[in-house]
Amino acid sequence: MGNSASNGKRSLEMEFHNILSATLFFLIFLTCNAANSKLFREYVGAELDSIKLSDVPINSSVEFHFILAFAVDYTNDNHPSPTNGKFNIFWETNNLGPDQIASIKDSNSNVQIAVSLGGDSVGEDKAFFAPNSRASWVENAVSSLTDMINHYHIDGIDIDYEHFSTSPEIFAECIGQLIMSLKKSGTISFASIAPFEDIKSHYLALWKKYGHVIDYVNFQFYAYNKLSVPQFIRNFNDQASNYGGGQLLASFQSGGGGGLRPDNGFFEACNELKDQGKLGGIFIWCADESKANNFQYEKKSQALLAA
Repeated sequence: MGNSASNGKRSLEMEFHNILSATLFFLIFLTCNAANSKLFREYVGAELDSIKLSDVPINSSVEFHFILAFAVDYTNDNHPSPTNGKFNIFWETNNLGPDQIASIKDSNSNVQIAVSLGGDSVGEDKAFFAPNSRASWVENAVSSLTDMINHYHIDGIDIDYEHFSTSPEIFAECIGQLIMSLKKSGTISFASIAPFEDIKSHYLALWKKYGHVIDYVNFQFYAYNKLSVPQFIRNFNDQASNYGGGQLLASFQSGGGGGLRPDNGFFEACNELKDQGKLGGIFIWCADESKANNFQYEKKSQALLAA
């Protein structure tokens, strides 16, 4: 009788131990995979007028964002000049118009479209963020972008200003208020930023005050000099700390650039980040350049995210 009770107690203790171990393992698994995402994003339209959305392979198992590059608040003429928030289209529209965008979205339920604002240059000149005042810039930007977003079936915006004639604080207020207004009206469902190390002061000021309305961080890791796998991961962790709580994507430039190249360890680094539960997605600059290599890295990136 005593042995039977003792055996039963040990059995219950063993069962409890097994349940506790399984629960802890499950919680650890969830924690390790909490930040991983199947988000793939690609800039398009900045360089080739022949690029088509339908050229790019789309894996149905990922969340796919095309990012139109660019819309800029400059005049679209022979002598571009700032327009104080009145945005014009600077992406190649031959094959990236409303009909083509509607078609790719109808054919692929996992595809969404963003428009990137700013970029490096307009024509031969640098594209500066140059508001006349916060209130007037925000009012003009909300109005012009709402019309553009509705006409082109766009779902979100990406902030990619790289030159500034105003302070980080004014940049933060203008962009933060723009995102909040477009989200509040239901015009957009997501927003991202595309910083790199040399311009971090403006983007960190934005993140500090308005990070709660920014969904993705497209950090331009290819703006670094050539990186090894450990260097890339160290830089990724540094930026994850800078943009704490943000969904940080790994990135490369398909036609060259610095950072960690896709044929030199990028996917190894991504797998390591994925194993650590840190990979918030992958983005590529850009489809225009990838066309020459038959989009091999787009296929590989999406397969990695989908696995």
